Amino acid sequence: MGSPMARNLLRAGHRVTVYNRTRAKAEALAAEGAIVSDSPAHAVERAEAVLTMLANDDAVEETVWGPNGFGSSLARGAVHISHSTIGTVCSRRLAYYHQGQWQGYLSVPVFGRPEAAQNKKLVVVAAGEQSLIDRFRPLFEAMGRCLFIAGPEPWQANAIKVCGNLMIMTLIETFGETFAAMRKSNLDPHLFLDVANEVFGSPVYKSYGATIVDERFDPPGFALKHGLKDIRLALELAEDRNAPLPLASLIRDQFLSALAHGDGEIDTAALARVAARSAGL
Repeated sequence: MGSPMARNLLRAGHRVTVYNRTRAKAEALAAEGAIVSDSPAHAVERAEAVLTMLANDDAVEETVWGPNGFGSSLARGAVHISHSTIGTVCSRRLAYYHQGQWQGYLSVPVFGRPEAAQNKKLVVVAAGEQSLIDRFRPLFEAMGRCLFIAGPEPWQANAIKVCGNLMIMTLIETFGETFAAMRKSNLDPHLFLDVANEVFGSPVYKSYGATIVDERFDPPGFALKHGLKDIRLALELAEDRNAPLPLASLIRDQFLSALAHGDGEIDTAALARVAARSAGL
C-alpha cells in the first residue's frame, strides 16, 4: 500500500523521501524521483510531514520509538500522519507523545486494496486538529478519491477504520457461508453472486464476491494474518468503549481456524474456506 501511495504523491509534484525495511521496495521509487533513506530517523530530516503505512501497532511504535526511530528526530512543528490500521489505544499513545515533542499528529487510515491505492481511489478518513487536516489536504487528495473528517481526536479515525474492516470481514464470512450452501444445493455460486450484486449494488460485494467464488487468494492483496490483527483491534475498541461486538468474537475464531489450516499468508478472502470446510466441501 505504501508504495503506490508514495508514487501518487510524487506524481502530484511533492518532494518525497522514502524508507522501507526492505530497501529494494524503496529503491523502486527512486526512478520516479523519490529520495531513498537508510533509516526512519534520517528520512525525516527537514521533513514537514512524515507519513507511515505499516503492518501493525508494534511496527509503528518501533518506527517512532525504536533505535532508529524518527520520534526524536522529527522537527518541532512537523507532523506525523499515520495511515496504518492501528488500535485506538496505540493512536492515543502516539498523540500524547507527539504533543509532548511539540509535533503534530494526525490519524488518517484509508480503505481500499492495493489496486485502489494505485488508481488513487482510496477512501481517506482523517482525524485530529482541523488546521492540520486542512494544511495537508493536498496530500490526501493526491492519494484518494474522497476524504472524510472523523473528529478532533486522532483515535476517532482508527475507530472508523477497525469497524469498517470488521464489516468487510463479516461480508467475507457471509459469502463463505452462502457459497457453501449454494454448492451443497447443487447451485452455481457464480449465479448467486450475480443475484447478490443486483440486489445490493455494492462494489465491495462485487470485488470480494468475485475473489471468493473464483478462489483468487494468491498473491494476496491483504494477507489473512493481518485480517486477524484487525479483528483483534475491533475487539480492543469494544472493550475500551464498553460497546459489545459479538460478531467480531465469532469471526476471530474463524480466522484462527484459517490460520490453523495454513492460510495465513494468502488473501483475507480465503476466510471463506473455513465455512466450506465446515460444510464438508
